[in-house]
Amino acid sequence: MSDWRDYGNGIIAFDAGYVRPLLAAIHMVVERGRVAFIDTGSRDTLPNALAALRRLGLPTTAVDYVILTHIHLDHAGGAGSMMAAFPNARLIVHPRGARHMAEPSKLVAGVTAVYGADYVAKVYGEILPIPAERIVEAPDGHVIDLAGRSLRCLDTPGHARHHICIVDQASGGIFTGDMFGLSYRELDVDGRPFIFPTTTPTQFEPDEMRTSIRRLLDLQPEAVYLTHYSRLTDVPQRGAELLHRLDALIALAEAEVGAGEQQHARLKQAMTDYLLAQVREHGCTLEEATVLDCLGTDIELNTQGLCVWLDTRNGN
Repeated sequence: MSDWRDYGNGIIAFDAGYVRPLLAAIHMVVERGRVAFIDTGSRDTLPNALAALRRLGLPTTAVDYVILTHIHLDHAGGAGSMMAAFPNARLIVHPRGARHMAEPSKLVAGVTAVYGADYVAKVYGEILPIPAERIVEAPDGHVIDLAGRSLRCLDTPGHARHHICIVDQASGGIFTGDMFGLSYRELDVDGRPFIFPTTTPTQFEPDEMRTSIRRLLDLQPEAVYLTHYSRLTDVPQRGAELLHRLDALIALAEAEVGAGEQQHARLKQAMTDYLLAQVREHGCTLEEATVLDCLGTDIELNTQGLCVWLDTRNGN
């Protein structure tokens, strides 16, 4: 396993094995020998999840829950495989996402429209349906009991309308999926992380995102645990940076209203220039090509999401 982070509070992160190292983290909450996995990566994650259980000396029957922050396939693509491997587990998901986990054809079609069929087949493979009787819908305030450890679900739209965050009462941390942005460990400078928002298609809504981020900040968490990539502390500072960069990306998008067929290309270049400048201001000295290898996919998806938002806002 290429990455293993035991935070000493019953929370462990390991690399999902999704696309490249340190792109996506899977989090485990372990309480008195019982386990909850938070997010599932793709089909390639299951071997790492099984290895994680073996490392802890736990059987597959110790897994009580598989929790999805949302149903984008880098978070939920491996859910069917995990549920098949963990016979006692129940799947926890936003009510808007439950039917797509039981019958994933529309979900796969939507992802295929963004990435293309060849990419989906290569990276995700077959997305297995999950029996409806094993799926638990988690509306706002839903509480999961993991061997006496309370995990509270929050409805947090903005990145997607089917997004939840999970508050761990024991550690004071929050598992934020994509709601608290992206922060890749390669861009850390002297222990300081670089963070930026994810505005991917097709349900990005800036006002809702701001509200959700502020709701998380109001809870004053000890730490946030991002799927991309794992634990951040000094949460108020990170939140301020995240909101500032969200406003900046919105301004870049609004500047391209009326650009017509050039809108996507112009916005993508403007976002690339902005994020590279922000990374340099952060103190990162990596080669530009290395930074773009890290951020390139997110820049493209963020651009798509902002363009969809502009079109939707303008009634197109």
